[in-house]
Amino acid sequence: MNSAPPKRKLIVAITGASGAVYGVRMLEMLRATGTCETHLVMSSSGVMTAQQELNMRRAEIEALADVVHNVKDIGATIASGSFQSAGMVIAPCSMKTLASIAQGFADNLVSRAADVILKERRRLVLLARETPLNLAHLRNMTSVTEMGGIVFPPVPAFYTQPETLDDIVNHTIGRLLDLFDIPHEGLVKRWAGMEKRNSHDE
Repeated sequence: MNSAPPKRKLIVAITGASGAVYGVRMLEMLRATGTCETHLVMSSSGVMTAQQELNMRRAEIEALADVVHNVKDIGATIASGSFQSAGMVIAPCSMKTLASIAQGFADNLVSRAADVILKERRRLVLLARETPLNLAHLRNMTSVTEMGGIVFPPVPAFYTQPETLDDIVNHTIGRLLDLFDIPHEGLVKRWAGMEKRNSHDE
C-alpha cells in the first residue's frame, strides 16, 4: 500500500491590523482543503484585534491550526531556513510588521520567519492593512517587493458583485490560495470577460 505524500507546510501569521477575519478564514479554508499543515504564529496585538473584531479568543484561533508557535520563540522550527515550507502568509499585516520585515529586524517570530522565507527565496504574501498610506509605508512595501515578497492589500473585487461581507473575504482568501497553487472551489468568481452591451447602452 502506498502512503499518502506529506502535506506541504504553510506558515500563517496574524498581526495587529484590522482584518483578523482574513487570517482566521485562511486557517479555516486550509483545514477544509486538507492540503497543508498550517503553522500559526500570532502577535499579541493580533490576539487583541481578533477578540475585538471577531469575539474570538486565542485558543479558538489556535485550534484551527495544526501547529502553534509563540511569537517570542525565536528558537522555533519556522525560524530556521532548514524548515521546509511552501511559504508564509501574514493576514493581516500591520505596518509595524511590514517595517520590521522591510528593515530585516527579525525582532519576533513573525518577522524572523518572514526573513527566513525571503532569504530562502520562498513565497511571502503580506495582506497589508492601512489607509491612507504614508511615504514610509510605501517605501517599506517597495523594499519587501524588491526582496521577492508579495504585497497583497485585501482590496474588494466589485466585479464579482458581492452580496455579503463573507463574499468579499472569501474571494480574497481564494486569490491567496491561488498564489500557492492550493486547489479550492467556490471561493473565487473568475473573470469571464466583459459582458456585451446593447448598442443603445454605449
